[in-house]
Amino acid sequence: MSAALDDVIVLDLTNTFSSSLSAAFLADFGGSVIRIEFSDQQSEPRPTEGNWDYEADLIHRNKQSVVLDAGMEQGRKLLAELANKADVIVTDWEIPKLRVLGLDYGTLSKSNPGIIFGRTSGFGPSGPDKDLPVIDELAACRAGAMPTLQQPGEPPVYTGAGAMHATVMLAFGVITALVHRQATGEGQEVDTSFFAANMYGASLDLQAFLAIDEDQRERIMHPISRLDVSNPISGSLYPSSDGRWVTLTMPDTDRWWPLLAPAVGIDVDDDRFNTHEKRCEVNRLELIQELEAGFGRHPGAHWRQLFAEKQMSADVIEQFDYPAQDPQVAANKYIVELDHPSFGKVKSLGFPIFMSDTPARLKSLAPCLGQHTASVLHELLGYTEDEIYQFTNEGVVV
Repeated sequence: MSAALDDVIVLDLTNTFSSSLSAAFLADFGGSVIRIEFSDQQSEPRPTEGNWDYEADLIHRNKQSVVLDAGMEQGRKLLAELANKADVIVTDWEIPKLRVLGLDYGTLSKSNPGIIFGRTSGFGPSGPDKDLPVIDELAACRAGAMPTLQQPGEPPVYTGAGAMHATVMLAFGVITALVHRQATGEGQEVDTSFFAANMYGASLDLQAFLAIDEDQRERIMHPISRLDVSNPISGSLYPSSDGRWVTLTMPDTDRWWPLLAPAVGIDVDDDRFNTHEKRCEVNRLELIQELEAGFGRHPGAHWRQLFAEKQMSADVIEQFDYPAQDPQVAANKYIVELDHPSFGKVKSLGFPIFMSDTPARLKSLAPCLGQHTASVLHELLGYTEDEIYQFTNEGVVV
C-alpha cells in the first residue's frame, strides 16, 4: 500500500519534543525522515541500560539515524549534500547555529530552490524577540491564558498544550508548502512559534477579547470560579462522592432539564427552576447548591453510566488510566501495543489522524544512533562501501 508522503525526503534537525514529533508525523505517513545528530554533541541523552526510552520511541519512530562530525570539513560537506537531496527540513535550531553550518533557509534555497524549510521558533520569525529561546513555558507566559485557567486565588496554570499545537501547526505548514511546490516547483520557508501556538490554544477567548469593548474585557482576563458560572449546567464542574469531577455541557437548559433534574434528585417541576431564566439568573446560585448536593450522592462510575444511558451531554473527568484502557482508544489506534525487541510488549501513543486510503503506519521504533548512516550515504548520496569505511575510520561519521 502506498503512503501519502512516499518519496518525500525529510531532514530532522530538532532538539525539542514538539518539533521532533512533527517530523515523526511526516514519517508516519510515508516520509523518509533522516534524523541528523552530531558525534561531538548529541542532541539528547540516551537511556541508561534497562530503561525503555519511551520518549524516543514516540518522537523518533519510523525515522533513520545518521551521525556525523560537523566539526570536520568532510562532515559539513556530507551535511550539505544531504540538505541538497532533501525535500523538507524540520528544525527548531537557533538561526545563528544554522547559518554556521550553512543550513539556514537563505543558504539552502540557493542550491536547493525547492526546499521546504519548516522551523519551530519561540516567538515568530520577525520582530524584536525573534531570537528568543524555543521554550514553550516562556511563550505560554505571554499568551494570556495562564491567569484565567485556575480557580480564583490559585497560581496561574501552565498546561503544556502549546507545544502540541505547535507540533501539528508545523506539520500542517510543511504539507501545505509541499502542495504549493507540487503546483509551482517553488520551495519556501515555514515558521510556527510556541507563542502563536499558545495564543491559538486560547483562540476563542482571545478572539472574544479582541472583539468586545474595553469595559467588557475584565471578566475574560480573570479566572471564573466554578460556582460563578452564568449557566449552572453548562461549563460547570461538580464533585461526585468519590472525588471525581462531573462536567456538564448543556447550554440549552430547556432541552436537558427534564433529563438532568430527576437524575440528581430535583423535581423537574420545582417552581425555583422551571424556566431557563430561573435556572440561569433568578435562582442560579440555589441551583448550583442543589446540583452540588445531588452529584455528591454517587460516585463517578454511577454518573458515567447514567450519562451514557440517557445520552446526556455530560461526562466524568478522568486521569491517564482511563484512556490507557478505553476500548474506543484501541479501536481508533490512538494507543497501540508494540513488540519491543528489548522490553517485550509495551504501549505507546498511536496515530491521531485517520486516513481511509493512506493510513499512518508504524514501520520501526526509534533507531539506534547512527543505525542508518552507511545505508543513507550509499543509497541517497551514492558513496561506495570503501568510501564510507574511510569516513568511519577518519571519524567523519558514526
